[in-house]
Order: sequence, then C-alpha cells, then structure tokens
Amino acid sequence: MEAKKSTAKYWAYFFIWFAILVYMLVNPDVRQFFWLALPGTCTHFAKGMDIM
Repeated sequence: MEAKKSTAKYWAYFFIWFAILVYMLVNPDVRQFFWLALPGTCTHFAKGMDIM
C-alpha cells in the first residue's frame, strides 16, 4: 500500500492560479490572455485531487 502524499502545496498553487484566472476574466485589458492561465489552473486542480 502506498503512503498518502500531501497535496496541500498543489491546492495552494491551484488557488493562486484560480485568482489569476478570475482577474483575467474580470479585467478587460488582459481578457485576451485568459487562455494562458487556464493550463496552470487545470493542472494544479488535477494534482490537488491526486488524479495525476
């Protein structure tokens, strides 16, 4: 049986990326760069859920 690893670091990264994502959606000056924050958000969500 494998030892359960801590995912707290990945959740912290997810919430940072999520804040950046929301900021980019709200601010019309950087809205076109929304897609640049999406991979980081999805990746760290998956790692936080221990899917990857």
